[in-house]
Amino acid sequence: MKLLRVGEKDNEIVVALDKNKKLRDLSSKIKDLNPETLNLEILEKIKKINLEDLNEINSNIRIGSCISRPVDFLAIGLNYKAHAEGTKSKLPAEPILFNKSSGCIQGPNDPIVKPLTANKMDYEVEVAMVIGKKGKYIPIDKAQEYVFGYCIVNDISERSWQKERGGQWIKGKSIAGPCGPYLVTKDEIKDINNINLSLEVNGKIRQSGNTKRMIFNFNFLISYISKFMTLYPGTIITTGTPAGTAMEMTVPEFLQKGDKLSLKVEHLGEQNHDVVDEN
Repeated sequence: MKLLRVGEKDNEIVVALDKNKKLRDLSSKIKDLNPETLNLEILEKIKKINLEDLNEINSNIRIGSCISRPVDFLAIGLNYKAHAEGTKSKLPAEPILFNKSSGCIQGPNDPIVKPLTANKMDYEVEVAMVIGKKGKYIPIDKAQEYVFGYCIVNDISERSWQKERGGQWIKGKSIAGPCGPYLVTKDEIKDINNINLSLEVNGKIRQSGNTKRMIFNFNFLISYISKFMTLYPGTIITTGTPAGTAMEMTVPEFLQKGDKLSLKVEHLGEQNHDVVDEN
């Protein structure tokens, strides 16, 4: 099932994409896609609904972030070998775990706002997991039992804040974190460890990869992170980006006003963004 949140910002409703790719209003069945509703019991209930019986929603409506108010917005750094090598970093012996501010989530087609003091704003196409069951010390072979679904995340990063201002990465990682368009339930994806992802800037391919090239796969990451903290329903874990970011270029081409981004991930949909300056 592909779930979305649509409507004006902060007033979105939940809809589902039916087999004919029409949007169906689920708002009478589920109030929002947030930590209170993103659990596997509710998922089983909504799977039983005949979507064709629900009202159709105009497909031209704005799409919001596929998740509202996540418990945590966790991220993994340098999780593709080629990306790590491109940044002249050592391959990590263990996952590099950091936070993005949960307040940076936004819709999959909303503009990316370049902050006034940002001068090295970068892009990162990623596949994210959304947790649907509380867990700690989760065995690797049980990890998928804790997953609600998957979505696209664009891990927008201000490299000067991330690398030149001291402290932890969160400063440079909280400008924006577009999520969606869809929250795709795990049963729709045959093999999450073998899906293609790509990103274009102004019509030119910058990133192209496949999740099979991740250093640490999805199940390992869930198990690993759960050794350090309890994972709650509504937690986002975005899993790293392939090679091709702006900072890897000999002459970096960081994002500027007027740039257009297009992200595509197999089974998970597309994002499209215009870059605008902060007012």
